[in-house]
Amino acid sequence: MMERKRKTADELRSARWFGPDDLRSFGHRSRMMQMGYSAGDYIGKPIIGILNTWSDLNPCHAHFKDRVHDVKRGIAQAGGFAVELPSISVDETFTKPTSMLYRNLLAMEAEEQIRCHPLDGVVLMGGCDKSTPALVMGALSAGVPMIYLPAGPMLRGHHAGKILGSGSDAWKYWDERRAGNISDSEWLGIEGGIARSFGTCMTMGTASTMTAIVDAMGLTLPGASSIPAADSGHIRMSSECGRRIVEMVWEDLRPDRIVTEASIRNAAIVAMATGCSTNAVIHLLAIARRANIPLSLDDLDALGRTTPLIANIRPSGKDYLMEDFFYAGGLRALMLQLEDRLNRSALTVTGRSLGETLEGAAVYNDDVIRPLSNPVYPEGSLAVLRGNLCPDGAVIKPAACDPKFWQHEGPALVFDSYPEMKAAIDDEALDVTPDTVLVLRNAGPKGGPGMPEWGMLPIPKALIKQGHRDMLRISDARMSGTSYGACVLHVVPESYVGGPLALLRTGDIVRMDLPRRRLDMLVAEEELAARRASLAPPAPKFGRGFGWMFSQHVMQADKGCDFDYLEAGFGPTVGEPDIF
Repeated sequence: MMERKRKTADELRSARWFGPDDLRSFGHRSRMMQMGYSAGDYIGKPIIGILNTWSDLNPCHAHFKDRVHDVKRGIAQAGGFAVELPSISVDETFTKPTSMLYRNLLAMEAEEQIRCHPLDGVVLMGGCDKSTPALVMGALSAGVPMIYLPAGPMLRGHHAGKILGSGSDAWKYWDERRAGNISDSEWLGIEGGIARSFGTCMTMGTASTMTAIVDAMGLTLPGASSIPAADSGHIRMSSECGRRIVEMVWEDLRPDRIVTEASIRNAAIVAMATGCSTNAVIHLLAIARRANIPLSLDDLDALGRTTPLIANIRPSGKDYLMEDFFYAGGLRALMLQLEDRLNRSALTVTGRSLGETLEGAAVYNDDVIRPLSNPVYPEGSLAVLRGNLCPDGAVIKPAACDPKFWQHEGPALVFDSYPEMKAAIDDEALDVTPDTVLVLRNAGPKGGPGMPEWGMLPIPKALIKQGHRDMLRISDARMSGTSYGACVLHVVPESYVGGPLALLRTGDIVRMDLPRRRLDMLVAEEELAARRASLAPPAPKFGRGFGWMFSQHVMQADKGCDFDYLEAGFGPTVGEPDIF
């Protein structure tokens, strides 16, 4: 790889703020003195912004309050000057109606924080589901050297001698609770045992999916996404992020050299092999769009057909959690299994190629990280459906649902809102059979609003008591990456904007044919035309604020749900204003 000329101190971006002998720079230097800094603290040094998404209401990022000091230590050791910039914390647990409503807000904040401040490089601290794509999207558009610091998964859950996986086991035991099979004291024990430390969900949910994707894309230190949040290795990795970003500034190693068509494809292949969250589709499409790289649902489906699922991690796998994955060799070991399918020459934040970063990787448990000859599932994690219910696509996770639903035909039971569905689903007199297809609409990007994780519709209580634990469910919503079941998601166009899902009625026959990648309602075109003519425009969801802006400009799921006015490109190519 050809060595590039290193930057000099007067070429630093921050030198524009502090170097000139003029009134504005006088003001900048004066205000630094006001905060107690001398010129020797920051002049001629890379100024590194640390975008920290810690908050008191984000359990996934609870340790970031400490980790930021580890990053600062690394920056200082490498001769840089660290500045912490708190960013909004879009946690999955407490943010309503969904953190997805605010992913684009964090992406915009990250881009503008970088653009408007004297930063030469950035460390992005995230992990909880939407924080990873948001920070990466914003930093891609800003275009300065960046490195991603993943929060890391929490420790395994435990209760009554059983190992629990956050999210996945919550859904499982909640069904047993609804069926009357779990007592109050047992429920309390599960509640306290399912999340035992700070860090993200330790299943292969959206958090671990997205940090693995960014790792495979070359934007983290190699294998950083696998380190448990509570492991001392996470502290060491955090300091190394600080040291490495300083060198990246001198090397002028910007994200447009790392995020390429090759690295996006690598990330998609790795995602399929991990048993990734369905949310990966939306976020990968959005990241690729920001980088001006062509990527479509059909591209992802093609990779899904040819990439075996080899990470035996819940919910797509049966037995293990992220802590086990780390001990088995982590993401570097999984990528080693996929080595012949990946572009080894893709550049990473280390300044070395992906192939070079895999040197020394090894699999220590081949039941956790399977060889290609013994996959958990012969195809990848995700499949894309099309048909008259979803002409622009829908997504399903075949390995995480009962195979008997891969080809299924049954009558629809349609709900127009989440409250309507929630009220009906526990009615034991509900007219429903195991063949019924549950449908929730008005839950997409505009209709939700924000496309909430409502897509894993609960099994009706009457069926739960009969012993049923899966059925075909369809929505224009998303579902948690820790979820499972025969759930068709991300139906595009969404019903709120007049997509075909808005035309479906209770009793209509729905057919899914997964091998053929089809999803259709068996209703005559003439009848659908008549229903379409009678559709009334829905009432606006917001009258003001960010919600109004979101509703006006969010694109559909097949475009990554980014805003239509956030054009693709890197840094100055998207028009960084001349602020001096």
